Amino acid sequence: MGILYDDDVVIIRQSEKEGDPTVITVNCPDKTGLGCDLCRIILFFGLSIVRGDVSTDGKWCYLVFWVVGKSTTRWGLLKKRLVEACPSCSSASGLSFYRSELQPPRPPDVFLLKLSCQDRRGLLHDVTSVLCELELTIKKVKVSTTPDGRVIDLFFITDNRELLHTNKRKEDTCDHLKAVTGNSMISCDIEIVGPEITACSAESSFLPTAITENILPLEMPDELPSSLTSTSVSVNMDNSLSPGHTLVQIVCQDHKGLLYDIMRTLKDYNIQISYGRFSMNHGRACDIDLFLVQTDGKKIVDPRKQKALSSRLEMELVRPLRVATVSRGPDTELLVANPVELSGKGRPLVFHDITLALKMLNTCIFSAEIRRRMIGDREFEVYRVLLDEGEGLAVPRSKIEKQVWKMLMGWEQ
Repeated sequence: MGILYDDDVVIIRQSEKEGDPTVITVNCPDKTGLGCDLCRIILFFGLSIVRGDVSTDGKWCYLVFWVVGKSTTRWGLLKKRLVEACPSCSSASGLSFYRSELQPPRPPDVFLLKLSCQDRRGLLHDVTSVLCELELTIKKVKVSTTPDGRVIDLFFITDNRELLHTNKRKEDTCDHLKAVTGNSMISCDIEIVGPEITACSAESSFLPTAITENILPLEMPDELPSSLTSTSVSVNMDNSLSPGHTLVQIVCQDHKGLLYDIMRTLKDYNIQISYGRFSMNHGRACDIDLFLVQTDGKKIVDPRKQKALSSRLEMELVRPLRVATVSRGPDTELLVANPVELSGKGRPLVFHDITLALKMLNTCIFSAEIRRRMIGDREFEVYRVLLDEGEGLAVPRSKIEKQVWKMLMGWEQ
């Protein structure tokens, strides 16, 4: 194959006419889960995949994504992040590639951002938007409001640019937060935290069993609220149409991160895609054909494995996230949960979309927190948002659930 330089690994051809998709082409050595990692980055940049083609011989892969999204997309930065996700291919020696793959990446440093300012509606979303724009990933958050109207936000964050240890990056972050909060900002401090602090913050707060059973089921419930699910999901598996692959055909309704949800499920099951095609028809209807093999290069012939994979795919497409409102004393608490990849990565932009939906409803947030917890043998990110239901501020719970769900699924328009 020879030397392939970074400019050739990822090629982005921007659309010439408004409304037409931008085409992203990736050509690099293959690895299990690469499609998931690329789709996650595309989702983080706020783009929707409307068509996709994937092919690989197990050593080298070729992927094409047709995407639509924001006019403010920083295409150069997106290309850089996609190239970083690809296995090393800038060296002519295959030995260097395999050596780099055997070395696990160093976990990113975690920083504590402490922000104090006067409260106002939509403040938390505005702060979250700034952090996303700066490529600061929120790992955990603790937000509280004092009786005198001050907000104290504690964000445990990582920096995708790996520069937050520098004074310039810290000052730039605080300046951006100052710009969005104005004169209401009281203080902004950023400091690196040790593993003992991070471990302590990871301890799950108490959640009643009834809540975990209702919004975090590991199996498909018999009945689900139609307003909080993606309907008409069909998953069929066939071993008769290809001599060397299991064909999985999926028909479903499109939602934000659809291809990511499929790819992360296959990654968690250690299933490889030899060839795949994704297309969206009129009315958000999607058709996906995937030719799959196990890590041993063989079909999926075990009926139990077929059923487990088929059921998980259906579950993740019907309910990629869980949304519910519950009573917390006299107040209302919004709960949102999403599965965490086995690699430890969570779903992008969930907290951003939650706070945006509440801002659109003109609903104030009294406190919020993000924690990870094990439910059965799976890890979930659980978002708990206590709503401020002061006089004249109450919004029907069903309306809150529906608005948040539509925002998370990309159906808000």
